[in-house]
Amino acid sequence: MTDENAKTTHFGFTEIPESEKAGRVRGVFGSVASKYDVMNDAMSFGIHRIWKDAMMDWLAPRKGQRLLDVAGGTGDIAFRFLDRAGSGHATVCDLTEPMLVEGRKRAEAAARADSLDWVVGDAMALPFADNSFDVYTISFGIRNVTQPQQALNEAFRVLRPGGRLMVLEFSQIPNEMMQKVYDLYSFHIIPRMGQVIANDRDSYQYLVESIRRFPDQDRFLQMVREAGFGNAKYRNLSLGIACLHSGWKI
Repeated sequence: MTDENAKTTHFGFTEIPESEKAGRVRGVFGSVASKYDVMNDAMSFGIHRIWKDAMMDWLAPRKGQRLLDVAGGTGDIAFRFLDRAGSGHATVCDLTEPMLVEGRKRAEAAARADSLDWVVGDAMALPFADNSFDVYTISFGIRNVTQPQQALNEAFRVLRPGGRLMVLEFSQIPNEMMQKVYDLYSFHIIPRMGQVIANDRDSYQYLVESIRRFPDQDRFLQMVREAGFGNAKYRNLSLGIACLHSGWKI
């Protein structure tokens, strides 16, 4: 029997009880973990690497900084951060342990072992003390969180005063015609890629749907501000297919 008063949320285009979403997201990323990086390259034609480099350009990591990268299982952002900073420490936190396992397998992980921690954790209830990190990043992960506002609130909590939030996420193209063309590609091609490359059409169907359900640039900017961040701004990437949001704990 289900509780008719239970809160619901979206899992792609499907409404489900909030209590079920984390488990379903774990299922999706557990299923695709071993092919995750390959699929990212295929879906974006490698452009996700340029977006992540743009994230580092705006972030401008400095020596000695402590990074918390949430939903960062395979380590892409953490490795880039440590390379740019020259010295520092990165903690990769992910809800899905198989993603962390894939990250730890990478050559960069072995080379940076003393500067990296891998932690299974929930973005809405981070297992870290207040004021612990200089930088908080989340790349293509916050749309999968049951309550994105709570994740932003937690980001604010664990950052030190003067700390920086940086969110990279898929977004909306302001031009309606171009958005329609992009939707055609997303809904008709990406799930087929998922079937061919990862033998998992359903997970990539969910990922496409989750992008369409995520707040647009201006609404998400307001959520960043509601979490307490100052000097909050965003930059569109590739016409708005992706977007970078930045904020400071002032």
